[in-house]
Amino acid sequence: MGRRARPGDRPGPGGAPRPRKRKGEHVIRLGVSLEPDLLALLDSWVMARNSPSRSDAIRALIRKELAEQELGDPNSDSVASVLLIYRHDAPNVLRRLTSVEHRWGVHIRSSSHVHLEGGSCMQLIGLVGKRDEVVHAAEDLRGVKGIAFGRYTLGTPMVAGGATGHRHPHAG
Repeated sequence: MGRRARPGDRPGPGGAPRPRKRKGEHVIRLGVSLEPDLLALLDSWVMARNSPSRSDAIRALIRKELAEQELGDPNSDSVASVLLIYRHDAPNVLRRLTSVEHRWGVHIRSSSHVHLEGGSCMQLIGLVGKRDEVVHAAEDLRGVKGIAFGRYTLGTPMVAGGATGHRHPHAG
């Protein structure tokens, strides 16, 4: 159940009250000029992604652009989620996948195995490290013989003010 509206609250999308800022947080307000057509597209996108406000949607767009810029650097601090789908009874697929996972073990922070119907399995793997290392690991994982489908998504914790904390054991 959502919080109750308070005096002075402005309704958000769908009439729900907008959350108040926490104490200590501050924002800087600025004005943005948009053509009517662009504003209509923004409003449609805000509704489609269920953003609480235009400001939230614009912040998301800015973070996305900053993340893409950051990920242009092969040495950027990066994360990836890897999705693999395969048949568990495919010859040697589990042995091959385990071998690749061990090869990239220093970059793997999580791995979750999900049994699907009909003998299929889904593996979800969380990777951390430098962008180039993470991409190589993801490509290596999805290239395992017997993987029917493999895809990965890159991101950077920088957009949320964080870091992976990934350090190489051989680094000084």
